[in-house]
Amino acid sequence: MGPTDLLLGIDVGTSSVKLTLPDAEGRLVAEQTRAYAVDSPRPLWSEQDPASWWQGVCAGLRALWHEDESRRERVAAIGLTGQMHGLVLLDARGAVVRPCILWNDQRTAAECREITARVGPQRVIELTGNPVLAGFTAPKIAWVRKHEPENFSRVAHILLPKDYVRYRLSGEFASDVSDASGTSLFDVAGRRWSDTMIDALELPRDWLPPVSESVTPCAKVSREAAGETGLRPETPIVAGAGDQAAQAVGTGIISPGDMSVTLGTSGVVFAVTDAYRPEPQGRLHAFCHAVPGVWHVMGVMLAAGGSVEWLCGVLGVSAAELSRLAQEAPAGAEGLLFLPYLSGERTPHADPLARGAFIGLTARHARAHLARAVLEGVCFGLRDSLELVRGLGVQAERIRVSGGGAQSALWRQTLADVLATEIATVGTSAGASFGAALLAGVGGGVFASPAEAVARAVHEGERVRPGPAARRYAAGHARYAAQYPLLRDEFAALAALAESPSA
Repeated sequence: MGPTDLLLGIDVGTSSVKLTLPDAEGRLVAEQTRAYAVDSPRPLWSEQDPASWWQGVCAGLRALWHEDESRRERVAAIGLTGQMHGLVLLDARGAVVRPCILWNDQRTAAECREITARVGPQRVIELTGNPVLAGFTAPKIAWVRKHEPENFSRVAHILLPKDYVRYRLSGEFASDVSDASGTSLFDVAGRRWSDTMIDALELPRDWLPPVSESVTPCAKVSREAAGETGLRPETPIVAGAGDQAAQAVGTGIISPGDMSVTLGTSGVVFAVTDAYRPEPQGRLHAFCHAVPGVWHVMGVMLAAGGSVEWLCGVLGVSAAELSRLAQEAPAGAEGLLFLPYLSGERTPHADPLARGAFIGLTARHARAHLARAVLEGVCFGLRDSLELVRGLGVQAERIRVSGGGAQSALWRQTLADVLATEIATVGTSAGASFGAALLAGVGGGVFASPAEAVARAVHEGERVRPGPAARRYAAGHARYAAQYPLLRDEFAALAALAESPSA
C-alpha cells in the first residue's frame, strides 16, 4: 500500500452532499458534489430521504476514484459534517422509519411549548444553551410520538444526518459534541447527553448514540461499505462536527475571540468562547465547538442565501446576475427594506411564523432595488446576531467570511458596511467539508492538533474595510430592526390563514 496522504471530508448538506479531498498541507486535490431534493409536503414542512445522502456519497466517491484510482488507497482518515438538527429514525434492523425532518422544518411549535413548560424555560437554557426551537431535534421526536404513533413504535435509534452516513459507512452508531448540542437533549456545559432533557421526553437512553469530541476516531469503514464506495476497509472515521463548527474549523475560527460569518443557505455569525456562555434570553445558540474544551455562540438566520435563491427564481436570473443587478441601485435601495424571514426566523426572534416582506415599495422601485434590498436585508439580519454576540463581551477586529455569498464582491462590501467591521475571505471555498477533512487529519494523526491543522492549511485572503455607506446602513438597520415587533402578530395571523382549509 502506498502513502496515506489524503484526507476525506464529507458534508451532508441540505441540497447536496459535498466531498472534499485535500492533502496534508490543505491543498485541494479534488472535490465532488451530488445534489438531491428537499420535500415540502405541507407549508412549513421540510423533509428528505436519508437514502439520497448515501446515494450521493457513493456516487461522489466513485467519481473521485474514476479521476484517479490511486486516491482510494491514499485516504488516511474520514471526517463527517452536515446539516444539524435533522431527525433520522431507525428501527432495530437499522432501516429508516420515515423521511428525515430537517433543520428548517417549522411544524413543532406546540411541542416546543410543551417541552419548555415541562422543564422550565430558564432551566432549558441553563442546560442546553438554547430555548427549545422548532428546528431542533427534540420537538421533532415529540411530534412523531404524537402524530405518527405507528412510526414511533418502531424506533430503536435516533441519529443526526451526518451520523446516518457514518452508520452506512461503518455500521456504528456515534455522534459528536457539536452536532449533539443542537438537539435540545444535550448538556452543553458538561459535553454529554442531558438526563433532565431525556427524562422530560421519556426517551430510552439507548436510542441515542455515544458522543465523542469531534477529533476522536469512533468508527472504521466496514467491508460492506468498502464494496459500495471503493474506500479502503478499516479506514478510520472521526466523530466529526455539525456543519457550522466544521465550517469554522475550515476557516480557522478555533480560538477564543475568533469570529466568522457564513453566507450559505442560512446565514451564521459564529464566535468562539473559552467557556460555556449562553445568552441569558437564549437568543443566541451556545454549543460545544469542534475543538476539544472550547465552546461557541452562534446567531442563525434561516434564509440568507435562501433569500437570494428565492429572488433569483422569481426574477429568472442567476446569483451572479442578481449581484450585478443590485449594483444598479444605490446603497439603501432608495428606502426599500426586505425582511428575510422566508422560512420563519431563528435569531434574534425565534419565530417559526415570521414571514418575508418588502417594506417601502413605491412605483419608482425596480428589479435592481429588489435585488439590493434582499442583499442588504440579509446583512441587517446578520447584524442583529453580531450585536447580541458583542453583548456577551465578545469582540473581533476582523471577521472572516465564507460560503457561496462571499463570492460576490458587492455582498462582501455590503456586509463590511452593515457590520461596520473589516471582513476577510479565506483561501478555500470548500467550507464545512474542508473543516471535516482537517478534523479527520487530527484524529488520524496527520496533525497534532486543530491549531496545527489550521496553521498549515488555512490562509486568509482579501480584506474589505467598511466604506462610506456604513453610516447610511447604521440608520437602515435601526429601521429594519423596528419592523418585526410591529408585524409579529400579523405574521401569526397570516400563518393561521394559510393553514385554514379553503372554502
